[in-house]
Amino acid sequence: MPKASARHILVSTEEKCNELKTQIEKGADFADVAKQYSTCPSGRNGGDLGSFSPGMMVREFDEVVFSAPLNTVQGPVKTQFGYHLLEVTSRS
Repeated sequence: MPKASARHILVSTEEKCNELKTQIEKGADFADVAKQYSTCPSGRNGGDLGSFSPGMMVREFDEVVFSAPLNTVQGPVKTQFGYHLLEVTSRS
């Protein structure tokens, strides 16, 4: 079964999500941004979600995590929790 590792930043608005994506694209560290802004408890760990298989996360998340290029910030991705920036760090 495929597995992936990813990190994310969760915020309440698409505007904030886009603003943070711009910061990261201009050189801000993903983990630092996650620690400062993410409303998910994983933010304390730089947004790290660890390793997981398809079906362990919400559908919108899985679609990105199991298809997006590695080490590239994706998003905003809207789920029932809010808006996410996602970065897939590994996949097997």
